[in-house]
Amino acid sequence: MDFPIDAAGWLTAGQHRYRCALGRSGIRADKCEGDGATPTGRLPIRTVLYRADRLERPVTRLPCRPLREIDGWCDDPGDRAYNRPVTRPYPGRHEVLWRDDAVYDIVAVLGWNDDPVVPAAGSAIFLHLARPNYEPTEGCVALARADCLSVLRLAGPESHLVVPGAPLS
Repeated sequence: MDFPIDAAGWLTAGQHRYRCALGRSGIRADKCEGDGATPTGRLPIRTVLYRADRLERPVTRLPCRPLREIDGWCDDPGDRAYNRPVTRPYPGRHEVLWRDDAVYDIVAVLGWNDDPVVPAAGSAIFLHLARPNYEPTEGCVALARADCLSVLRLAGPESHLVVPGAPLS
């Protein structure tokens, strides 16, 4: 099942529409590291990570595992592990996935710049939980917790987020 997202920040899942937050720089076809844009395209949902200390395993047909305090994601374009999961402590620049806030209580890894990885073409593009006021993300797609769980219930290995090619207005 595909989950289309419109440029106004709404994700459609079957008969339901959910508000979502997108990148602070809008939607871009020419995504690059650090630009704050959500990449356009048909992004496969690769796997789901979740905080087992904060919620039960999400119901989904996707591969799913609990996050660990040592989980990170390399966002250093010059590092050999760029746009890949890493174990912390890690010497290269990386994002910490075990956060104090709830944003990464659920993280669905999206297939962006991962097959093959191109240095500086963008990393750590996730579907994760939205902040209370749907503040823009650094380039990810973010949903309210209940909405994210609903989408994951429908998702399977064939599922994609479909981000439009038109920029946000």
